[in-house]
Amino acid sequence: MSDATGPRVVVVGAGPAGIRAAEALVAGGLTPIVIDEGERAGGQIYRRPPQGFTRPPEVLYGSEAGKAVALHRTFDSLAAAGRLVHHSRSSVIAIADGRLQVLDGTGSRWISYDRLILATGAMDRVLPVPGWETAGVYGLGAMQIALKAQGAALGRRIVLAGTGPLLTLLAVQLLKAGAQVAAVLDTSSMRQQLRGFSGLAARPLFALRGLMMRRSLGRLYHAGVRLDRIEADERGPVAALWRDGAGREQRTPCDAVGLGWHLRAETRLADLAGCDFAYDETWRQWLPQADAMGRAGRGVYLAGDGLRILGADGAEVAGRLAAVACLQDLGLPAAGVSSEKRRLARFSRFAHGVAQAFPWPSHAATGLPDETVVCRCEGVTAGELRKTADFGGGEVNRVKSLGRVGMGRCQGRYCELAASEIVAGSAGHACAAAAGRLRGQAPVRPAPISALLQDSAGNG
Repeated sequence: MSDATGPRVVVVGAGPAGIRAAEALVAGGLTPIVIDEGERAGGQIYRRPPQGFTRPPEVLYGSEAGKAVALHRTFDSLAAAGRLVHHSRSSVIAIADGRLQVLDGTGSRWISYDRLILATGAMDRVLPVPGWETAGVYGLGAMQIALKAQGAALGRRIVLAGTGPLLTLLAVQLLKAGAQVAAVLDTSSMRQQLRGFSGLAARPLFALRGLMMRRSLGRLYHAGVRLDRIEADERGPVAALWRDGAGREQRTPCDAVGLGWHLRAETRLADLAGCDFAYDETWRQWLPQADAMGRAGRGVYLAGDGLRILGADGAEVAGRLAAVACLQDLGLPAAGVSSEKRRLARFSRFAHGVAQAFPWPSHAATGLPDETVVCRCEGVTAGELRKTADFGGGEVNRVKSLGRVGMGRCQGRYCELAASEIVAGSAGHACAAAAGRLRGQAPVRPAPISALLQDSAGNG
């Protein structure tokens, strides 16, 4: 690459964190390289539809339309002026020796870097339930992407289940688009949600907006439920079977189900970049470690939901801080750190409130029936996983090597949390952290064999 001047700084991800990081780097006199899987910048939260799509931003993003448009314009103007290099529809599939292997529509190539900012975002955090492997069961994020990018509702009669802000937000968005939502099933009880009040008070207007959305759902919304199973036939879901807060059995007919228990950080590239990890009890997941500015060591900086689940506003701040840290470490001028740190602290308090109000159902996976599919990619059931765990010494990577859990296309992104709980439970561990975490490995995305055969210089 010869189209960037000065130290070569690469930003992976063009969501709120990546865009603000790139903007700050440009302000510091650099020409960053931005690599993103989307066709246009915005990330998942501010995903843009194809050119010619007629729905206005106010419909696509609601009250966040102004923020979305501002981010889009910032990035587009920098790219048009040649202030940054944008590689769209490109996936980083490997990191080694200061280089990134990038896969796009023409094949793969290696791009070197002096500094690397990872703004990889987050994805749906999903808990397996009996029947979730059937066609017509999606993550809440996937349903939202289809709605934003194509104006399509995935289903004619939809049940949404899980917990977290996205659950009610998506329900409201689907209803506004004219879709039929049959029920919104929140596994967090109202009492549990009140436990997060002190943290949620850090952003009172934001919390109030969420409450108003909740109220607009009326009788569609049910708190403190337990989703027992998804009933399906050869065509897909037929009904969601669940128990209400009083333990009464309920059956809601449907032809599509959306599942999501808030979010989990996308950390595979951070793992390949050599970042340290620690289990976070608040979020019930393994997270990479970094200082307050996002420094993760070895010339690597982390920002946004790929480091901590702070939401879009928090991601913008974290992106700027990571870029400032990068500029400082390069000996270049950068300012505005103190005020940004204070803002980030407020977003962090709010995020912890969200985590307390809408928790991952701890130990729910340990009670799954043996026939429940845990790893959808490889078809590994809870019963098979328990049997394998007996030979794996209570460590999830050994269980993976013996029973193939987490070996499929998603590399355990959807099944790891539940699998770790089951392995830990079978081994008698007190918590899922004792079972360890699935180690990341290249390629982090499915890639053709031809790309994997290319050498480090990019030659076949």
